[in-house]
Amino acid sequence: MIKFFRDLFFADFWLKLFSLALAVLIWLTVSFAVQKEPLVRTFSKLPIRIISASQDVSAFKVLPEVADVTLQGERNLILDLRAHDIKVILDLTGSAAGNVRKRLEVATLTGVSLVRVEPQEVDVIFPSLK
Repeated sequence: MIKFFRDLFFADFWLKLFSLALAVLIWLTVSFAVQKEPLVRTFSKLPIRIISASQDVSAFKVLPEVADVTLQGERNLILDLRAHDIKVILDLTGSAAGNVRKRLEVATLTGVSLVRVEPQEVDVIFPSLK
């Protein structure tokens, strides 16, 4: 029994040590490669902020009122990102009265890129002029 264990560890010792070192090297390479891949994360139901030349933006009706935003970036940036760091913006400056469809813009931290915003466009209903 002792001979079995001695042969298990010491027979072809250098070959076993080389195999172990190679396995550790491969494992480290794969783990570092996975950490460097960009991470994708989706933030749901973010409120849409309206920018307008008019003082009273509450008179505008936006449908839908929220958006889902998918972002991509370095793992540590994406994991530290919070919903208040992302701004979904609807720019109504220079828009004429009447119902229109406008494209949403997304502002976030440097180093984070936009993958998708859903919906891309929203309906804007302007107040009726009386």
